[in-house]
Amino acid sequence: MNAFPKNDIMMEALRLTRDGRLVEAMTVLRRALGSVAPPDLAGDLPPNHSVLRGLVDRARHFGLAHGLGKAPRPAQEPAPGLLPDGASFEERLYANAAGSRSYKLYIPSRFRGQAMPLVVMLHGCTQSPDDFAAGTQMNALAEEQGFFVAYPAQPPSANVSKCWNWFNRQDQQRDRGEPSLIAGITRQIIAEFPVATGRVYIAGLSAGGAAAAIMGAAYPDLYAAIGVHSGLACGAARDMASALAAMRQGGTPTAERSPLPAGSRTAMPTIVFHGDRDTTVNPINGDQVIAQSKSRTDLKVTVSRGEAPGGISYTRTVQADKAGRPILEQWVLHGAGHAWSGGSNAGSYCEPRGPDASRAMMRFFQHHPG
Repeated sequence: MNAFPKNDIMMEALRLTRDGRLVEAMTVLRRALGSVAPPDLAGDLPPNHSVLRGLVDRARHFGLAHGLGKAPRPAQEPAPGLLPDGASFEERLYANAAGSRSYKLYIPSRFRGQAMPLVVMLHGCTQSPDDFAAGTQMNALAEEQGFFVAYPAQPPSANVSKCWNWFNRQDQQRDRGEPSLIAGITRQIIAEFPVATGRVYIAGLSAGGAAAAIMGAAYPDLYAAIGVHSGLACGAARDMASALAAMRQGGTPTAERSPLPAGSRTAMPTIVFHGDRDTTVNPINGDQVIAQSKSRTDLKVTVSRGEAPGGISYTRTVQADKAGRPILEQWVLHGAGHAWSGGSNAGSYCEPRGPDASRAMMRFFQHHPG
């Protein structure tokens, strides 16, 4: 029998994690759950230890498990596809005082110097720009509709699992850390290409979705709308321990969305996708993203239900302004897990049977010219 209730055990483990004493935290959990295995976690976890397994799986998936043994297996890089004649997919670099990040920029073949929208796509953990582009099929959509797509890359040197560090305080603030790098990439493209005024958008998956929520909160003057797939609200966590808790049961998002003057704060146009069988990030986090983006705006709510051709059913909730323009849109995917809905198996973490999240996001973005 355990000497302490399960909640007390978890609180002690989280306290140790917050203090950076990760091995001790895992030792507490192992002893409490009756494990006699050494605490280095180099091997597989006992299958019956669901609490320990859940904690470590979340930590590994989101790059929180420095020193906890095996890191997630990197996503297999897709074979480079043939580009349409006249299109390009270029690797570039941006640097500022916070560091540097490479990124890839897709320029569709229909570009002839005219102004076009820009979509910034933030990949999930273990992914890369090429993998994320292959899975979301956003380049094909850009070719069809005519817009630029940028894919910032998170290197292993910044996070062992290539996750955006959405759970760090310094990476949740305007003009600091990773937000300054992502915003810098965006501005670099705007300076070099004729990006349509006010038609700049950002979206991401998982840790990338959490980072997109941060960018929308920190830079509402730069991004006209955001897309968050299987992610978390800005400020849902402040360190590793609270990140694990937020992923498991929802976070405590920051009350203040933006550092801009209060008069400039309105609802941030946001579209959210989240599977209701997501065991990596609790679906309640999608509700929290919507609540944070809404602020205090009065909107009309419409709920509809449907089923994608692949068989995944969904509930779609749209909150519109007085002119009928959708400001908030939330898709709950019934039976879906932690994967990009409607994506291609050419990339990782995709659910081809679901509604097309990429196309839905672009349709939503087009309602918001900034």
